[in-house]
Amino acid sequence: MLWFKKQPNQIAAESEPDLIIPAELSVPLDARQFQQKFSALQKNAEEDAGVDAFLASLQAKHELFSNLLAEEKLTELSMESVEALLETVFSARRRVYPSIETLGIDSARERVRNLLYGKASLLDRLDQFSDVVVCDDSADKETRKLAAKNKRAAFDFGAELLHFNNPIKYPLMTRWVWDQNTVSGALREFIRGNDTMPDVPLGNSPEMYEGARTWLATQLAEQGLYKDVHFWVDLVQAQAYAEYFRSMAEGMLSADFGRASGPSDHIKKFLGIDAPAKVGLSRVRRETLTD
Repeated sequence: MLWFKKQPNQIAAESEPDLIIPAELSVPLDARQFQQKFSALQKNAEEDAGVDAFLASLQAKHELFSNLLAEEKLTELSMESVEALLETVFSARRRVYPSIETLGIDSARERVRNLLYGKASLLDRLDQFSDVVVCDDSADKETRKLAAKNKRAAFDFGAELLHFNNPIKYPLMTRWVWDQNTVSGALREFIRGNDTMPDVPLGNSPEMYEGARTWLATQLAEQGLYKDVHFWVDLVQAQAYAEYFRSMAEGMLSADFGRASGPSDHIKKFLGIDAPAKVGLSRVRRETLTD
């Protein structure tokens, strides 16, 4: 849960499932970097529909997820529901649907139930959920490479299911926020001198993500922001990653980003609150990608 203005030893909730206690980050984040990202977010939002519209879109996404994923409603989860959820997860909408369809909705429901309400450790449940994508070790190199990409996308989908079903309890743990394997993500952009660091050993534990989120919440409080802090954190992180993305060759990720070009377009795309497909159309790819 978001620990802003709370200390773990002040909360008698050790028995609460998935209680994520924020870790002290192994590499400090920089307040000046935050201020730059925060100011840029405000400017970019003003040039778009405004921050309030972004926050409202995130709230609407949360309501979609919580309505479809409530424990007592999971027996009603359909492939149409899965598609509606995937529509809002840019890194998964083109890669995960075929695997879930092959698995079958009954098994998919159980995977979702275990992810959101299971008893195993949180990371174990995320890994188990990503196993909806089957990796055949006997397949050729290109097939295995594609399956690995799709499996990582399934992990992102699981991370978003957790966060947007219960955004106060779970930090957003997608790869664009932080990916220890590639040593890249939004969190790196808050580290002073990050461009000269060959390694950033933040790790990938839920406690690390929560530690970063708590730090960002503290910075937001210094700006006088106390409402919807969980969504403000998402927005600031998206702003940070949008700046990184625009500094790289956009063609590298053009397939996932389509025609998004402006800073606010990327912010909305990362968070899945960009403009939906036209009526009757879907951005969810139903057939398996070949690259």
